[in-house]
Amino acid sequence: MKYLLDTHAILWDAQGSQDLSNTAKTLMENEECFYSMASFWEIAIKQKLGKLDSTLSIIELENLC
Repeated sequence: MKYLLDTHAILWDAQGSQDLSNTAKTLMENEECFYSMASFWEIAIKQKLGKLDSTLSIIELENLC
């Protein structure tokens, strides 16, 4: 099966957050997952507005995915 990751899942996985469920972690590790470039656009906007406490750059996040 293939999965499209939501912005929160991308961030939570990159940050090692406990908000990401064990089921989601398992799926992300064992299944084919994709992300939308719109998620990175959303993250960049929130970072610029100061609404996101993430120290990872968009390039770092993309390399993690």
